[in-house]
Amino acid sequence: MSVAETIKDKLNRALKPVRLDIVDDSHRHAGHVGAKDSGETHFNVEVVSAGFADMSRVARQRLVYEALSAEMEGPIHALSIRALTPEEDK
Repeated sequence: MSVAETIKDKLNRALKPVRLDIVDDSHRHAGHVGAKDSGETHFNVEVVSAGFADMSRVARQRLVYEALSAEMEGPIHALSIRALTPEEDK
């Protein structure tokens, strides 16, 4: 399973999003620290979930990092997160 597929699976299970967009941005970081020739090290994630209601931006990001904790210790070097409620996504 690719890293992107693992991210999708884990976030779907943990957050039950109404929308989840995952972009592998690794090609833009080639040659930088943490980048690998195989890619799948730098990701942009936009997740829309009702579970984020009444949570601060920091708390939302912590929830995403918690769901991906194993990947953050291994293959993921950088993760950009945009976490919204369905109302904020309109």
